[in-house]
Amino acid sequence: MGKVTGFLEIDRQVQKYQPASDRIRHFREFTLPMSDKEVEKQAARCMDCGIPYCHGPTGCPVHNQIPDWNDLVYNGDWENAIRNLHSTNNFPEWTGRICPAPCEEACTLNLEDIPVAIKTVEQAIADKAYELGFVRPFPPERKTGRTVAIIGSGPAGLAAAQQLGRAGHEVHVYERESKPGGLLRYGIPDFKMEKHTIDRRVAQMQGEGVTFFCGVNVGVDRTVEELLAGYDAVLYCGGSEKPRPSDLPGRDLAGVHDAMPYLVQQNRRIGGEDIQSVAWPSDPILAGGKHVVVVGGGDTASDCVGTAFRQGAVRVTQLDIRPQPPEKEDKLTVWPYWATKMRTSSSQAEGAEREFQVATLEFIGEDGVLTGVRCCEVDEARKPIAGTEFVIRADLAFIAIGFSGPAETGVTVELAGKLAINTDRRGSTNVVANDRDYRTNVDKLYAAGDVRRGQSLVVWAIREGRQAARAIDVALMGSTLLPR
Repeated sequence: MGKVTGFLEIDRQVQKYQPASDRIRHFREFTLPMSDKEVEKQAARCMDCGIPYCHGPTGCPVHNQIPDWNDLVYNGDWENAIRNLHSTNNFPEWTGRICPAPCEEACTLNLEDIPVAIKTVEQAIADKAYELGFVRPFPPERKTGRTVAIIGSGPAGLAAAQQLGRAGHEVHVYERESKPGGLLRYGIPDFKMEKHTIDRRVAQMQGEGVTFFCGVNVGVDRTVEELLAGYDAVLYCGGSEKPRPSDLPGRDLAGVHDAMPYLVQQNRRIGGEDIQSVAWPSDPILAGGKHVVVVGGGDTASDCVGTAFRQGAVRVTQLDIRPQPPEKEDKLTVWPYWATKMRTSSSQAEGAEREFQVATLEFIGEDGVLTGVRCCEVDEARKPIAGTEFVIRADLAFIAIGFSGPAETGVTVELAGKLAINTDRRGSTNVVANDRDYRTNVDKLYAAGDVRRGQSLVVWAIREGRQAARAIDVALMGSTLLPR
């Protein structure tokens, strides 16, 4: 695949970033695209490795045929490259921007720390396809007469909607917010993914016959029972939005917030919408001129860091209870799986102070207003070490320690109560459905994405939406041409 000796002759190159001093002045994407020739050279590095672990499930949840489209790009065949990429992934322009790229971890060349720049090539293929007009509506040749309702328009719901629409079904997507996209639109900052990438996909899907009903809060404006009675199948793709409880003293001080209301607010601000969200109502939260502390070490925490810098924070400190990972992993122990090693996100590289192996003990304040965060060092068992306590000045603190399941909205209340849907054993509200047919215990009701598997990656949500669409098509028609 690619050029047989390409990996020996061509150095790994990925997209460069605008300097941090420039990019923190705006909320736009800040990657600097590579030229077509540069991308073709990177695709040429894909070697004939025999067993391409990048494919999946080790490397890619959607099973992208990475060596195949690398070869097509190397040969300048961009049209067939996007056709191949679309055969497994409905939205490569999103995964090419925000996926952490487990495929690159699984690349054989990663044994030498020089994996193929798969993510860079993927985004280039998607963007080139739009530029050349290869992405357009592909409406079905015939309609089946069957109807499907999808609750939620995140990546799982959108992937399922596109697949089912192309199979000829009448698809209606219900979204409680004012625009489609779910946390893709309202949770992920614009500097990582600008929202016109969602708008143009929605326009494509509308051209294929998918209908979007925004501002409809299922469980409140329309019940799940109504949808089940009015459609041949209903797919629940509500996402994982309920913050894990922290129970930290001082949690109720002014200036202490969960991460999502902050991120959603800023995204709505940039999108020209009222900052008040249906799911995340909050007073205005702004970091300008403030000392900010972010509790948590994941992607959501990193997004808070980048947003705070762009709003003009004086100082941003990120607290991670985990020990600082090694700079380099033991390849022979972990490859081709995702390795625990020191990683620095673009937001962290903008000037964040990172504290590892530190526990947050309490938020402290005066007259009900946050003034600091009391912390301490912890041992390997995450137990506090006596005598290591310290206080970090803070005017604003965000808790970003993950999500425990779908938000407690009208949908979850109705499902748990009147419809008695099964939830998992972990005590969360994740819906029980297997990963073969995605059926719940409620007749005609399916579930896919984070609402089923728990908090996960966008690429996994796309995978589950595609699989659920196939299962629904089989149930409605007896057979299907949709791929798993």
